[in-house]
Amino acid sequence: MRKESSHKGWNEIKTNDSWAIFKIMGEFVSGYEKLSEIGPCVSIFGSARTKSDHPNYKLTEEIAKKIVESGYGVITGGGPGIMEAGNKGAHLAGGTSVGLNIDLPFEQHDNPYIDRDKNLNFDYFFVRKVMFVKYSQGFVVMPGGFGTLDELFEAITLIQTDKIAKFPIILVGTDFWTGLLDWVKVTLLSKYANISEGDLDLISIVDTPQEVIDILNSFYKEFNLAPNF
Repeated sequence: MRKESSHKGWNEIKTNDSWAIFKIMGEFVSGYEKLSEIGPCVSIFGSARTKSDHPNYKLTEEIAKKIVESGYGVITGGGPGIMEAGNKGAHLAGGTSVGLNIDLPFEQHDNPYIDRDKNLNFDYFFVRKVMFVKYSQGFVVMPGGFGTLDELFEAITLIQTDKIAKFPIILVGTDFWTGLLDWVKVTLLSKYANISEGDLDLISIVDTPQEVIDILNSFYKEFNLAPNF
């Protein structure tokens, strides 16, 4: 009886997995349809835990404003903290403000600065990450936690392996990011040769909004604005 019950459970799991494909397809179709109309955008990543009175919140807001003033829209994860600051800056500057939401422990609701018609909700992390990568002309990465690092290293990996077109990856905050990048250069590159020197060419560390804009503008003087794959 126990074996029979266990076998039945596995059959139910397989059935549920099969039907989940349609839900996944629906998220991809909805995301592609909405985001294909937004125009050139830059994604801003960072901690959902950053409070509105923190210097990084204010800095993100200023960066987002400058991004909009330079002709781009802004995409964030749609939640609080750095994401809210990015959407707020884009909203106040009158630009496109996109939120790609997902239910997380520190990201329970969307922020109020997302354009109503550009507020998307996802159940699957991997679908959401595809949208970030496909429709962003650059990543601006503020101080954050594991989720921020996940987005950062996924983008680097996809560019490294030629799965997507190259785009600028801009780390904001010398104090926060220098130690990580030094470890990558010393340990991954020099000591173990696990990466190539060229893999780091598109990664920049800056501290000011104007530096962010200078890198974006310099890159797109040479390359066309288009989806990344």
